[in-house]
Amino acid sequence: MTGTKSSSGNFLEDFSVGQVLDHATPRTVTAGDVALYTALYGSRFALQSSEIFAQACGLHQAPLDDWLVFHIVFGKTVPDISLNAVANLGYAEGRFGVPVYAGDTLRAVSEVIGIKENSNGKTGVVYVRARGLNQNSQEVLSYVRWVMVRKHDAASVITGHLPPDLESHVSADSIHANAVPNFSNFDVTLSGEPHRWGDYAVGEQIDHMDGMTVEEAEHQLATRLYQNTARVHFNQFAEAQGRFGKRLIYGGHVISLARALSFNGLANAVKVVALNGGRHVAPLFAGDTVFAWSEVLDKAEIAGRDDAGLLRLRMIATKDLPCTTFPLPDEADGVILDLDMWAAVPR
Repeated sequence: MTGTKSSSGNFLEDFSVGQVLDHATPRTVTAGDVALYTALYGSRFALQSSEIFAQACGLHQAPLDDWLVFHIVFGKTVPDISLNAVANLGYAEGRFGVPVYAGDTLRAVSEVIGIKENSNGKTGVVYVRARGLNQNSQEVLSYVRWVMVRKHDAASVITGHLPPDLESHVSADSIHANAVPNFSNFDVTLSGEPHRWGDYAVGEQIDHMDGMTVEEAEHQLATRLYQNTARVHFNQFAEAQGRFGKRLIYGGHVISLARALSFNGLANAVKVVALNGGRHVAPLFAGDTVFAWSEVLDKAEIAGRDDAGLLRLRMIATKDLPCTTFPLPDEADGVILDLDMWAAVPR
């Protein structure tokens, strides 16, 4: 007898606009998750590294790295949304909410907000708004992403829906107030650099200088840490017949690598508060070396706050391409990530 209890995941035909997906399984995060994340990327931002530093910023303990929170929430959504994905295409309207600490339990829920069949008749793009919630149902993160998904039956007809209207970027005045800690006692000696909000200029470009070579084992370990089950990252038997003939590194792994590298020049941008947009420009594979640079796109004050300000940062990651010439995605081979975010910096 052939069983039918296992799932092959959702294909394009299985999605409908307005559909709400409650994702399995809730995840209690631990200090072990934090230690492993640090071992994988080497991030050194003081707020997430030091209990004492975090307490000086008004938090009761060091919070999880913002991108670790993102990856855990993202990983919850994969079995329902992108198990049959061809590629994760982009992000928008991301906002970080209440801090997440070791011991918190995270879950995720998504709503389908758009579907568009591709002209090849074999795939289409699904737009979802995902929300991460803690054990108290407080929002820790929300974001929109769109992903190219295979059809199960190429002959099936998908009712067309226009892509949703999305903000070009998150407005500074819509950022959650509790997403920015109190930086009145921010110690720039302990944080690693003297540069404050006023030291950065719009248009400034920062080469983060260092590079990290990606190994096969570490990117798979990282992706399993997030319980991300996408086949393209793990199954060499299947991917040998795929587009690239080998396993594709999870795009979030690139985000965390670039963020860790950005410490050199942005050590005091300790808190990511919003994800304006982003796209994975090209794939990354084991053996490639990741470099990063950032550009200050904008600056904003926070209403009623003289301790902190916001920097809108464009973070570019490349592979096997040092960033001394500040290449742009349309101008250079080797660009793999183009990410736009707001970060909080002491004033």
